[in-house]
Amino acid sequence: MASIRILRRRIKSAKNIAQITKAMELVAASKMKKAQAQALAGKQYAQKIYEMVTELAQRTDVSNHPYLTRPKTVIGKRLIILISTTKGLCGGLNSNLFRYCVKTYPDFQKHDIVTVGKKGSSLAVRLGAKLIADFSETIPFVTGVPAIIELAVNEYLAGHYDGVDVIFNEFKSALQQLPKKKTVLPLTIEASAEKTEKHDDFSEFVIEPSKNEVFDALLPHYLENQVRDAILQAEASEQSARMVAMRNATDNALSLIDGLTLMYNKERQAKITFEIADIVTARLAVE
Repeated sequence: MASIRILRRRIKSAKNIAQITKAMELVAASKMKKAQAQALAGKQYAQKIYEMVTELAQRTDVSNHPYLTRPKTVIGKRLIILISTTKGLCGGLNSNLFRYCVKTYPDFQKHDIVTVGKKGSSLAVRLGAKLIADFSETIPFVTGVPAIIELAVNEYLAGHYDGVDVIFNEFKSALQQLPKKKTVLPLTIEASAEKTEKHDDFSEFVIEPSKNEVFDALLPHYLENQVRDAILQAEASEQSARMVAMRNATDNALSLIDGLTLMYNKERQAKITFEIADIVTARLAVE
């Protein structure tokens, strides 16, 4: 019976799929642990450099600093650094990110896009936005951070944009990744009440060569750290989403195997019943 052969072939294919997705789940889980550790370590560094910048901002005159002041002429155009994935098979991670991006920028085509990840560059081209740079070929992605910051800072200081934003997936947990927008330029450094009190009680210290020079030298590193942290968060989110997606795919494949096996057994039983019926009918006919 042809249906039995078809069912047997489908069961074999489903078993192969389950083996592949299980292997991909284990690989993603291994990469997720490494990416998660890097993301958490990056958060600690980001917090420390933020505290340093905040402390120096309170001790220096930043009213005319180009990184902290908004452009005098508002042109209504922003530079968007879109961090997505290069590979698929990560569930709805990219779909949720793109939906959030389009919702955040209803006039998405009006802004210029810098992408990290081929999925993001495909979206920009498909929606008709101006893609000015793509850093998807830099592996790992963090190696392209200095070039991204140099491009963003030069274009912003030239007055081509009102600001620079980073859109990425923030890593909350292995089961939760949320799209997030982070404004890189102009910088917004706000001191908390706790920091202000600590600053008031803290004795004056000497900085060499000077506060302004140290502050100017620290800000580029602060900007790079903001984009690097976003990339690390996005990579941890990608591996987590892929691990969960492959686990769901494995479970679905196993469920499909159970259903096909049940159908296969029913078809075999029906075939055996028909064969016995044919034998009994033939014997009665001979008698």
